[in-house]
Amino acid sequence: MPQPANRLEQLPAYPFAALNQRVRAMNAQGLDIISLDVGSPDQPPPDQAVAALAESARNPKHHGYSGYKGTAEYREAVARYYQRRFGVSLDPEREILPLLGSKEGIVNLSLAYLDIGDLSLVPDPSYPAYAMGARLAGAEIHWLPLDEANDHRVDLAHMSPEVASRAKMLWVNYPNNPTGATIGLEDYRQLVAFCAAHDILLASDNPYVDVTWDGYSAESPLQIDGALEHTVEFMSLSKTYNMAGWRLGAAIGSAQAIQALLQVKSNFDSGHFRAVYDAGIAVLNHVDADWIAARNHVYQQRRDRLMAALPQIGLRAQPSKGSLYLWACVDQGDGLAYAEAALTGARVSLAPGGFYGASGSRHVRISLGVPDERFDEAIDRLKTWYSSR
Repeated sequence: MPQPANRLEQLPAYPFAALNQRVRAMNAQGLDIISLDVGSPDQPPPDQAVAALAESARNPKHHGYSGYKGTAEYREAVARYYQRRFGVSLDPEREILPLLGSKEGIVNLSLAYLDIGDLSLVPDPSYPAYAMGARLAGAEIHWLPLDEANDHRVDLAHMSPEVASRAKMLWVNYPNNPTGATIGLEDYRQLVAFCAAHDILLASDNPYVDVTWDGYSAESPLQIDGALEHTVEFMSLSKTYNMAGWRLGAAIGSAQAIQALLQVKSNFDSGHFRAVYDAGIAVLNHVDADWIAARNHVYQQRRDRLMAALPQIGLRAQPSKGSLYLWACVDQGDGLAYAEAALTGARVSLAPGGFYGASGSRHVRISLGVPDERFDEAIDRLKTWYSSR
C-alpha cells in the first residue's frame, strides 16, 4: 500500500474528531456524557425550512445537478438578506457563491489564493480551519494573538512591516469563535484600510452575525466603503437558522476572489441538492427578526446561568455578547487537564482551549447549544465534581 501524501504531515488531525470519537465510545459504555464541546444549535430550524425542503423534494425536476454556482434564486435571496441586514448591494451573479457550509469555502479560499511559501495571517485562538487551509496549500502561518486586554481584537499596530508586506490573507471572525468577542464598524474600517494598503485579502468568517444578545447587533466589513474590492465574507445558515446539518452557506465579496474560489470549488463538488437551496431561500426571505431574537434569548439565559456558576467550578470569564460559546479561563492548571478531569469526573465534555491555538491553553470553550435540562444538569455535575476534588 503506498504511503499517504507528504502534505498530511503538515496537517494534524482535526482536534474535534478524536474528542468526538472518545465521547461516543464513553456513551456506548453507558456513561451518559453531556457534550458542551461542539457548537451545534439544539433548537429546531424554522418551520419554513422544513416545509420548503419537503415541497421541493417532491418535485421530480429537482433531483439532478443544481449547478456549480447553485441556483440563481438562492444567490438572489442572499443578496436581499445583505441589502436588508447591512445595506450592502451585491451582484448575485458575480459576488455571491453558494457553499456546502462555510467550512469548505474557508479551506478552498486558501487553496485558491495561497501558494507554497505564501503567508496567511491567522488569529490565535481561532477556528482551526483557517490554519488547516493554509497548511494544505503549503503556505506559512503568522499567528496574531487575540489578547483579553485588547478585548480579543486583531492587533495591527504592532505588526512588523516585513510581515505585512509578505501577507496575502488575513482572517477575522466576529462574533468570535472561541472567545465570543465582538467588534464594531470602526474596527472593520481599520481592517479594510490595512488590507487595502498592503494588498491583502480580508477573509471574514461571519457565521455568528445573528447570534447575539445584550443589545448588541453584529456588523459586516462589507458595510465599509471600498471593502468589496478586498474582502470575502463567509455567511452560514448553520447558526443563524439552526441548520448546521443542512450544510448551506455562501461566500460574498470581491468578484475576482469569488471567481477564483469557484475555479477551485468546481473541481471538488457539483453544488447542493436543489431542495436545500429552496429551504435556504425560504428562511432568508421569510424568517423575521422576532424568531431570531426569541432563539437568542434562550442562549442568553443559558449564558447567564453558566456565568453565575463559574466561581463554583474553578473558571472565570467575560460575559460573551455573541457566538455560541463562553470562553472560560481555568483558575488552576491548564485547559486540557481541566477538560480531561471534567470528562472523567463529571462526565461533561468541554473543548480544551488549546484546540484553537497556543494562546488558548489555559482556557476551555463551553457551548451554549444544549437543551436547557441537559445544560443545567451539566452545570450541576460540574459543581458536584469540582467541590469534591
